[in-house]
Amino acid sequence: MKGAFIYSSALWVIATLGFVPMAAHAFPLNEKKAPETQEDLMLIQQTLLASIPKAKAATVSIDLGNGFGSGVIVSKEGLVMTAAHVSGGVGKKVTIIMPDGTKHKANTLGLMAETDAALVQITDTGEYPFVELNRTGNINLGDWVFSLGHSGGFNKERGAVARLARLVRVANTTYQTDGTLIGGDSGGPLFDLDGKLIGIHSRVGPQLPVNMHVPVQVFIDNWEPMMKSEFMGEGPFAQKPIKGNGMLGVATKSVEAGLEITKVGKKTAAEKAELKVGDVIRKVDGKEVKTREELQTIIKDKSAGEELELEILRDGKERKITAELAER
Repeated sequence: MKGAFIYSSALWVIATLGFVPMAAHAFPLNEKKAPETQEDLMLIQQTLLASIPKAKAATVSIDLGNGFGSGVIVSKEGLVMTAAHVSGGVGKKVTIIMPDGTKHKANTLGLMAETDAALVQITDTGEYPFVELNRTGNINLGDWVFSLGHSGGFNKERGAVARLARLVRVANTTYQTDGTLIGGDSGGPLFDLDGKLIGIHSRVGPQLPVNMHVPVQVFIDNWEPMMKSEFMGEGPFAQKPIKGNGMLGVATKSVEAGLEITKVGKKTAAEKAELKVGDVIRKVDGKEVKTREELQTIIKDKSAGEELELEILRDGKERKITAELAER
Protein backbone atom coordinates (compact mmCIF):
# COMPACT_ATOMS: atom_id res chain seq x y z
CA MET A 1 0.00 0.00 0.00
CA LYS A 2 1.34 3.45 -0.93
CA GLY A 3 1.14 6.26 1.59
CA ALA A 4 2.54 6.98 4.98
CA PHE A 5 0.03 5.26 7.20
CA ILE A 6 -2.34 2.34 7.62
CA TYR A 7 -5.41 2.34 9.82
CA SER A 8 -9.16 1.69 9.78
CA SER A 9 -10.98 2.69 6.60
CA ALA A 10 -13.36 4.65 8.81
CA LEU A 11 -10.60 7.26 9.24
CA TRP A 12 -10.67 9.08 5.91
CA VAL A 13 -8.32 11.86 4.80
CA ILE A 14 -9.65 15.34 5.56
CA ALA A 15 -8.29 18.89 5.45
CA THR A 16 -6.38 19.83 8.60
CA LEU A 17 -5.30 23.42 7.93
CA GLY A 18 -5.32 25.43 11.11
CA PHE A 19 -5.75 22.40 13.38
CA VAL A 20 -3.66 22.40 16.56
CA PRO A 21 -3.30 18.95 18.20
CA MET A 22 -3.91 18.44 21.90
CA ALA A 23 -1.16 17.09 24.09
CA ALA A 24 -1.48 13.30 24.14
CA HIS A 25 -1.72 13.12 27.93
CA ALA A 26 -4.84 15.30 27.66
CA PHE A 27 -6.27 13.52 24.62
CA PRO A 28 -9.91 12.91 25.60
CA LEU A 29 -10.30 9.63 23.71
CA ASN A 30 -7.56 8.02 25.81
CA GLU A 31 -10.22 7.72 28.52
CA LYS A 32 -12.68 5.86 26.29
CA LYS A 33 -12.62 2.13 25.65
CA ALA A 34 -13.35 2.80 21.95
CA PRO A 35 -14.40 5.70 19.69
CA GLU A 36 -18.14 6.24 20.03
CA THR A 37 -18.99 8.72 17.28
CA GLN A 38 -17.86 9.95 13.90
CA GLU A 39 -16.48 13.02 15.66
CA ASP A 40 -14.26 10.74 17.78
CA LEU A 41 -12.83 9.15 14.64
CA MET A 42 -12.25 12.53 13.05
CA LEU A 43 -10.44 13.79 16.14
CA ILE A 44 -8.06 10.82 16.01
CA GLN A 45 -7.56 11.42 12.30
CA GLN A 46 -6.84 15.12 12.69
CA THR A 47 -4.42 14.63 15.56
CA LEU A 48 -2.57 11.87 13.75
CA LEU A 49 -2.22 13.82 10.51
CA ALA A 50 -0.94 16.87 12.37
CA SER A 51 1.78 14.88 14.16
CA ILE A 52 3.05 12.58 11.40
CA PRO A 53 5.07 14.96 9.12
CA LYS A 54 7.68 15.97 11.72
CA ALA A 55 7.89 12.39 13.01
CA LYS A 56 8.42 10.99 9.51
CA ALA A 57 11.17 13.49 8.71
CA ALA A 58 13.28 12.09 11.57
CA THR A 59 12.50 8.38 11.06
CA VAL A 60 15.42 6.71 9.30
CA SER A 61 16.39 3.36 7.88
CA ILE A 62 19.60 1.77 9.17
CA ASP A 63 21.63 -0.23 6.65
CA LEU A 64 23.66 -2.81 8.56
CA GLY A 65 25.35 -4.28 5.52
CA ASN A 66 23.58 -7.62 6.00
CA GLY A 67 20.10 -6.29 6.73
CA PHE A 68 17.99 -3.26 7.57
CA GLY A 69 16.36 -1.80 10.65
CA SER A 70 14.82 1.52 11.63
CA GLY A 71 15.67 4.33 14.01
CA VAL A 72 14.73 7.90 14.88
CA ILE A 73 16.88 11.03 15.15
CA VAL A 74 16.58 12.75 18.54
CA SER A 75 19.08 15.63 18.22
CA LYS A 76 20.03 18.14 15.55
CA GLU A 77 23.55 16.68 15.65
CA GLY A 78 22.26 13.35 14.34
CA LEU A 79 21.95 11.15 17.43
CA VAL A 80 19.73 8.16 16.65
CA MET A 81 17.78 5.94 19.02
CA THR A 82 17.21 2.36 17.91
CA ALA A 83 17.11 -1.22 19.23
CA ALA A 84 20.19 -3.10 20.45
CA HIS A 85 19.45 -6.04 18.16
CA VAL A 86 19.51 -3.58 15.24
CA SER A 87 22.79 -1.85 16.14
CA GLY A 88 24.38 -5.25 16.67
CA GLY A 89 27.17 -4.03 18.93
CA VAL A 90 29.38 -1.13 19.97
CA GLY A 91 31.72 0.72 17.61
CA LYS A 92 30.29 -0.67 14.38
CA LYS A 93 29.99 1.33 11.17
CA VAL A 94 26.48 1.55 9.73
CA THR A 95 24.69 3.70 7.14
CA ILE A 96 21.75 5.94 7.98
CA ILE A 97 19.27 6.47 5.14
CA MET A 98 17.17 9.62 5.36
CA PRO A 99 13.56 9.72 4.07
CA ASP A 100 14.72 11.35 0.81
CA GLY A 101 17.27 8.57 0.21
CA THR A 102 20.32 10.56 1.32
CA LYS A 103 22.88 8.32 3.02
CA HIS A 104 25.10 9.22 5.98
CA LYS A 105 27.91 7.38 7.72
CA ALA A 106 27.31 6.51 11.37
CA ASN A 107 28.85 4.65 14.31
CA THR A 108 27.01 2.57 16.88
CA LEU A 109 27.41 3.83 20.46
CA GLY A 110 26.37 2.08 23.68
CA LEU A 111 23.60 -0.43 24.15
CA MET A 112 21.60 -2.33 26.74
CA ALA A 113 21.55 -6.01 25.84
CA GLU A 114 18.79 -6.95 28.28
CA THR A 115 16.26 -4.27 27.37
CA ASP A 116 17.08 -3.84 23.64
CA ALA A 117 18.06 -0.15 23.70
CA ALA A 118 20.89 1.38 21.65
CA LEU A 119 22.25 4.68 20.35
CA VAL A 120 23.85 5.47 16.98
CA GLN A 121 25.66 8.66 16.01
CA ILE A 122 25.70 10.06 12.48
CA THR A 123 29.28 11.13 11.80
CA ASP A 124 28.65 13.32 8.75
CA THR A 125 28.57 16.96 9.86
CA GLY A 126 25.25 18.76 9.54
CA GLU A 127 21.94 19.60 11.19
CA TYR A 128 19.28 16.92 11.10
CA PRO A 129 15.51 16.85 11.66
CA PHE A 130 14.71 15.40 15.07
CA VAL A 131 11.84 14.58 17.39
CA GLU A 132 11.26 15.44 21.02
CA LEU A 133 11.10 12.86 23.79
CA ASN A 134 8.11 12.55 26.06
CA ARG A 135 9.87 13.05 29.39
CA THR A 136 6.72 13.43 31.49
CA GLY A 137 6.34 9.74 32.23
CA ASN A 138 2.59 10.29 31.81
CA ILE A 139 2.02 7.13 29.76
CA ASN A 140 -1.09 5.10 30.55
CA LEU A 141 -2.73 1.87 29.59
CA GLY A 142 -5.16 2.44 26.73
CA ASP A 143 -3.47 5.57 25.36
CA TRP A 144 -3.68 6.06 21.61
CA VAL A 145 -0.23 5.95 19.94
CA PHE A 146 1.26 5.61 16.49
CA SER A 147 4.34 3.82 15.22
CA LEU A 148 6.65 4.51 12.28
CA GLY A 149 9.16 2.25 10.60
CA HIS A 150 10.71 1.28 7.29
CA SER A 151 8.81 -1.98 6.97
CA GLY A 152 10.71 -4.54 4.92
CA GLY A 153 13.57 -2.09 4.36
CA PHE A 154 13.91 1.36 2.83
CA ASN A 155 11.49 2.34 0.07
CA LYS A 156 11.72 5.98 -0.98
CA GLU A 157 8.46 6.02 -2.93
CA ARG A 158 6.46 4.55 -0.06
CA GLY A 159 8.30 6.17 2.80
CA ALA A 160 8.03 5.15 6.44
CA VAL A 161 4.83 3.30 7.27
CA ALA A 162 2.65 4.52 10.16
CA ARG A 163 0.21 2.45 12.18
CA LEU A 164 -2.34 3.59 14.71
CA ALA A 165 -2.48 1.54 17.91
CA ARG A 166 -3.22 1.57 21.62
CA LEU A 167 -1.09 0.69 24.60
CA VAL A 168 -2.28 -2.65 25.96
CA ARG A 169 0.49 -3.15 28.52
CA VAL A 170 2.68 -0.66 30.38
CA ALA A 171 5.68 -1.85 32.42
CA ASN A 172 8.98 -0.34 33.53
CA THR A 173 11.05 -1.81 30.71
CA THR A 174 8.39 -2.74 28.14
CA TYR A 175 5.37 -1.27 26.41
CA GLN A 176 3.04 -3.48 24.40
CA THR A 177 0.77 -2.22 21.64
CA ASP A 178 -1.84 -3.79 19.39
CA GLY A 179 -0.49 -2.29 16.17
CA THR A 180 1.20 -4.31 13.43
CA LEU A 181 4.97 -4.41 12.91
CA ILE A 182 7.08 -6.52 10.56
CA GLY A 183 10.75 -7.01 9.71
CA GLY A 184 12.52 -3.73 9.06
CA ASP A 185 10.41 -1.87 11.63
CA SER A 186 12.68 -2.94 14.50
CA GLY A 187 14.32 0.07 16.14
CA GLY A 188 11.70 2.44 14.80
CA PRO A 189 9.81 5.00 16.92
CA LEU A 190 6.58 4.84 18.91
CA PHE A 191 4.86 8.20 19.50
CA ASP A 192 2.04 9.60 21.54
CA LEU A 193 -0.55 11.44 19.46
CA ASP A 194 1.20 14.74 20.18
CA GLY A 195 4.19 13.46 18.20
CA LYS A 196 6.44 13.00 21.24
CA LEU A 197 8.64 9.91 21.29
CA ILE A 198 7.62 7.38 23.95
CA GLY A 199 9.38 4.20 22.85
CA ILE A 200 11.44 2.18 20.36
CA HIS A 201 10.21 -0.97 18.60
CA SER A 202 11.83 -4.07 20.03
CA ARG A 203 10.15 -7.27 18.91
CA VAL A 204 7.02 -8.78 17.42
CA GLY A 205 5.12 -11.35 19.43
CA PRO A 206 3.68 -14.70 18.30
CA GLN A 207 1.04 -12.71 16.38
CA LEU A 208 1.66 -9.60 14.27
CA PRO A 209 -0.61 -7.31 16.36
CA VAL A 210 1.41 -8.16 19.50
CA ASN A 211 4.37 -5.80 19.66
CA MET A 212 6.89 -4.85 22.33
CA HIS A 213 8.64 -1.50 22.64
CA VAL A 214 11.45 -0.12 24.82
CA PRO A 215 10.20 2.91 26.83
CA VAL A 216 12.06 6.19 26.34
CA GLN A 217 12.69 6.26 30.10
CA VAL A 218 15.00 3.25 29.75
CA PHE A 219 17.18 5.32 27.44
CA ILE A 220 17.05 8.39 29.71
CA ASP A 221 18.04 6.38 32.80
CA ASN A 222 21.11 4.98 31.03
CA TRP A 223 21.99 7.91 28.78
CA GLU A 224 25.50 8.64 30.08
CA PRO A 225 26.99 5.13 29.73
CA MET A 226 25.29 4.67 26.36
CA MET A 227 26.82 7.92 25.11
CA LYS A 228 30.18 6.61 26.32
CA SER A 229 29.73 3.53 24.12
CA GLU A 230 29.38 1.06 26.97
CA PHE A 231 28.01 -2.43 26.39
CA MET A 232 25.59 -3.09 29.26
CA GLY A 233 23.96 -6.35 30.26
CA GLU A 234 24.16 -9.95 29.13
CA GLY A 235 21.82 -10.65 26.20
CA PRO A 236 19.43 -11.66 24.85
CA PHE A 237 19.32 -8.80 22.32
CA ALA A 238 23.07 -8.41 21.83
CA GLN A 239 26.08 -10.51 22.67
CA LYS A 240 29.33 -9.14 24.06
CA PRO A 241 32.22 -9.48 21.62
CA ILE A 242 34.62 -12.32 22.38
CA LYS A 243 38.26 -11.37 21.90
CA GLY A 244 40.14 -13.75 19.67
CA ASN A 245 37.18 -15.21 17.78
CA GLY A 246 37.72 -13.00 14.71
CA MET A 247 39.20 -14.40 11.49
CA LEU A 248 40.53 -12.67 8.38
CA GLY A 249 41.00 -15.74 6.19
CA VAL A 250 44.35 -15.34 4.39
CA ALA A 251 47.59 -17.24 4.08
CA THR A 252 50.74 -15.12 3.87
CA LYS A 253 54.50 -15.17 3.50
CA SER A 254 57.05 -12.61 4.60
CA VAL A 255 58.56 -10.41 1.90
CA GLU A 256 60.72 -7.30 2.07
CA ALA A 257 57.73 -4.92 1.91
CA GLY A 258 55.58 -6.76 4.45
CA LEU A 259 53.28 -9.81 4.21
CA GLU A 260 52.35 -11.09 0.78
CA ILE A 261 48.98 -12.83 0.52
CA THR A 262 49.39 -16.30 -1.00
CA LYS A 263 45.80 -17.49 -0.53
CA VAL A 264 42.39 -15.94 0.13
CA GLY A 265 39.85 -18.27 1.71
CA LYS A 266 36.42 -18.60 0.13
CA LYS A 267 33.54 -16.82 1.90
CA THR A 268 35.95 -15.21 4.35
CA ALA A 269 36.32 -11.64 5.59
CA ALA A 270 39.31 -11.26 3.27
CA GLU A 271 37.31 -12.29 0.21
CA LYS A 272 34.45 -9.98 1.19
CA ALA A 273 36.95 -7.10 1.52
CA GLU A 274 38.25 -8.01 -1.97
CA LEU A 275 41.80 -8.78 -0.88
CA LYS A 276 43.69 -10.62 -3.61
CA VAL A 277 46.55 -13.08 -3.93
CA GLY A 278 49.69 -11.01 -4.49
CA ASP A 279 48.57 -8.10 -2.32
CA VAL A 280 51.24 -7.11 0.21
CA ILE A 281 49.98 -6.13 3.64
CA ARG A 282 52.19 -3.36 5.01
CA LYS A 283 50.23 -2.08 8.00
CA VAL A 284 47.23 -3.24 10.06
CA ASP A 285 45.47 -0.65 12.18
CA GLY A 286 48.47 1.62 11.66
CA LYS A 287 51.02 -0.97 12.82
CA GLU A 288 53.67 -2.38 10.49
CA VAL A 289 53.52 -6.15 10.02
CA LYS A 290 56.44 -8.22 8.77
CA THR A 291 55.52 -11.69 10.02
CA ARG A 292 52.45 -13.89 10.29
CA GLU A 293 52.87 -13.84 14.06
CA GLU A 294 52.59 -10.06 14.14
CA LEU A 295 49.39 -10.20 12.09
CA GLN A 296 47.95 -12.95 14.30
CA THR A 297 48.75 -10.95 17.45
CA ILE A 298 46.67 -8.04 16.18
CA ILE A 299 43.78 -10.28 15.14
CA LYS A 300 43.79 -12.12 18.49
CA ASP A 301 42.93 -8.83 20.18
CA LYS A 302 39.84 -8.48 17.96
CA SER A 303 36.43 -10.12 17.92
CA ALA A 304 34.16 -11.18 15.09
CA GLY A 305 32.43 -8.14 13.64
CA GLU A 306 35.27 -5.75 14.41
CA GLU A 307 37.15 -4.09 11.59
CA LEU A 308 40.78 -4.12 10.48
CA GLU A 309 42.23 -1.16 8.60
CA LEU A 310 44.73 -2.62 6.12
CA GLU A 311 47.35 -0.69 4.18
CA ILE A 312 48.43 -2.79 1.22
CA LEU A 313 50.49 -2.67 -1.95
CA ARG A 314 48.73 -3.85 -5.10
CA ASP A 315 50.51 -3.66 -8.44
CA GLY A 316 53.00 -1.27 -6.89
CA LYS A 317 50.31 1.16 -5.68
CA GLU A 318 49.33 1.81 -2.08
CA ARG A 319 45.72 1.18 -1.10
CA LYS A 320 43.66 1.17 2.09
CA ILE A 321 41.11 -1.59 2.68
CA THR A 322 38.71 -2.17 5.56
CA ALA A 323 37.89 -5.76 6.45
CA GLU A 324 35.22 -6.83 8.95
CA LEU A 325 36.39 -9.96 10.73
CA ALA A 326 34.27 -13.08 10.44
CA GLU A 327 33.71 -15.50 13.30
CA ARG A 328 36.34 -18.17 13.71
